[in-house]
Amino acid sequence: MQGQRYHDSTDYPRPDFQRTGSRWLSLNGPWDFIFDDDDVGLSLRWHHFGLPSQVTVKETLKSDASKTESDTITQRIAAGTQNLLQDNAFRRNTSAKINHKRPIIVPFVFQCPASGIDERGIHEVLWYERSITDLRNQAERQDGRRLLLRFGAVDYEATVWLDGSLVGTHRGGHVPFHFDVTDALDADTRDVHRVTVRVFDSAHDLTQPRGKQYWGARPESIFYTPSGGIWQNVWLEVVPAARIADSSFGTVIRANDIHTGNVHFDVATQGLQVGRDYAIEAEISFGGQLISRSAQVGIKEGFCSFSLSARLTKDNVSALPEESLRDAPLSDSSCWRDGIALWSPEHPQLYDITFRLFDSYAGKELDEVKTSTGIRSIQWSSGDGLWRLNDAPYFQMLCLDQGYWPASFLTPESSHSLEKDIECAKRMGLNGCRKHQKAEMANAYQFSRQYVDRLNQEWTESVRLAINHPSVVTWTPVNESWGYPSLMDDAEQRNHIRSLYYLTKILDPTRSINDNCGWEHVCTDLSTFHDYSDGPELEKTCADLNAILDPKAGRELFAKEIPGVDPGSRHTPGAPIICTECGGININLADNHADEETRDWGYTTAADPEDLLKRIEKVVKDVVGGTQKSLLPSLVVLPGYAQ
Repeated sequence: MQGQRYHDSTDYPRPDFQRTGSRWLSLNGPWDFIFDDDDVGLSLRWHHFGLPSQVTVKETLKSDASKTESDTITQRIAAGTQNLLQDNAFRRNTSAKINHKRPIIVPFVFQCPASGIDERGIHEVLWYERSITDLRNQAERQDGRRLLLRFGAVDYEATVWLDGSLVGTHRGGHVPFHFDVTDALDADTRDVHRVTVRVFDSAHDLTQPRGKQYWGARPESIFYTPSGGIWQNVWLEVVPAARIADSSFGTVIRANDIHTGNVHFDVATQGLQVGRDYAIEAEISFGGQLISRSAQVGIKEGFCSFSLSARLTKDNVSALPEESLRDAPLSDSSCWRDGIALWSPEHPQLYDITFRLFDSYAGKELDEVKTSTGIRSIQWSSGDGLWRLNDAPYFQMLCLDQGYWPASFLTPESSHSLEKDIECAKRMGLNGCRKHQKAEMANAYQFSRQYVDRLNQEWTESVRLAINHPSVVTWTPVNESWGYPSLMDDAEQRNHIRSLYYLTKILDPTRSINDNCGWEHVCTDLSTFHDYSDGPELEKTCADLNAILDPKAGRELFAKEIPGVDPGSRHTPGAPIICTECGGININLADNHADEETRDWGYTTAADPEDLLKRIEKVVKDVVGGTQKSLLPSLVVLPGYAQ
């Protein structure tokens, strides 16, 4: 893929929220790019004058990483990763060098081959630049349409200018953002305009949420190569001035009532003029059949709330096309309930939703957005230890999805890459994944106010981004106490995890929450544990509740009481008990280069695909075979690692 144009530029980046008649233009592809290792670009006003052809760097930052392996990486992480940081100290090299401006293929990070740069050194300040034109036509300008510059994700802090004028800043490396560039465009009479982006992505600030990106130039153990800068789609989009907002700005669809079939809508808007009346209309369709349509609901303070029925009538059902029922027959109770089409991984039936925004005074339709939802319920608190989907016990057989590709790192090589992953997982007998690297936020060492603010912001934005997708069934804000090294005796760290639990519950009361996956639970709906033992040891653990609740990797499964300070926590009898990580099987790829083989990592290594499947089967049987029915875990996770 090196140097080629990103070939998904014709696919709209937000298919879950499509505006009818909206025009957009992908900005994926070549941008000008330069490293600013001495951070001189702001003082030299690169955003005003344009990126220079080259810059002399007085001192370069280098990594002096010591490669050491511990007996158990899990224990090493659990004990606190400060040791890894000490072995990855940074030092200065006094020799000067020159950084040249060169092309980079957006949205791939400079560290990966797909970017066309493929450089693994430490560079914390990055500059991007390219030209754009106004996408609006004359009629759209006269109608007051706005032009948005949209970013899928930029790691970590982004500052954006248009023709030297600041249009906005954003902090957070895993969530989308946009800036309205209309006024900056209109202020300049040129036909061609210049977009400049400065990115700051710290290599060593571990209060910065970073997932599993390593804090040095070269990764080790279970961590991955850093990914700095633009790593998701960039595009321009023409939108109405008054418009319907997506989930990131407050639109939420609640479709968890499988008994009444009612879908609840909280619809948010943006750009409404003061003193004018606006209304929202919504309709629900399935298989091309209109199921229900609301009256126009008035908007107050930018929001409106209402419900609609998604229950199909007999006439609706009889008019459904055959292909709608081929894989989800009406006789199958896991697919249908009293005229309600149910969503599940096996039968992911989706309803089509249309929202329309009206100017009530003029009677004019201003905006129309199409999205979808799946009706399904989740239960975890019935007291019998079972996790239920649509009222039925559901055994989740998941992979720990790192979301990482050899040539493009965090960015999928194409939209088809994601489809291939899902198809492969299904062929292996899996029914989902636990998103691990990209959704995880607590990967820092020092617990501080700065860390709390950063995490709370990005976690909230992440929940809002995914809240309307029925395939998301559980939120996990923290993994293995990463970012919380002193939960054993620090009440402040415990209270922050509690605050994340309740923050998430306020945002979304319909899904279960796994507060700190693996051990040291503080406030949780699920009792989860990680166990990478092999063979009889794993089977023995899963057969006994006391063994499951025993310490893991040197950490208590539930945070114990701090006398007089914190009450601690404990397993709630009847709560689902879930093995959320096990296996960790690597595969020895035949086409690995010699220097890459040493960078592959796993608890055990399979010789070939057949051996991999045998090892996975053994781990699954160890967990399931050793489990008493009364202690049935809801989840088996089989992570595999590749740097």
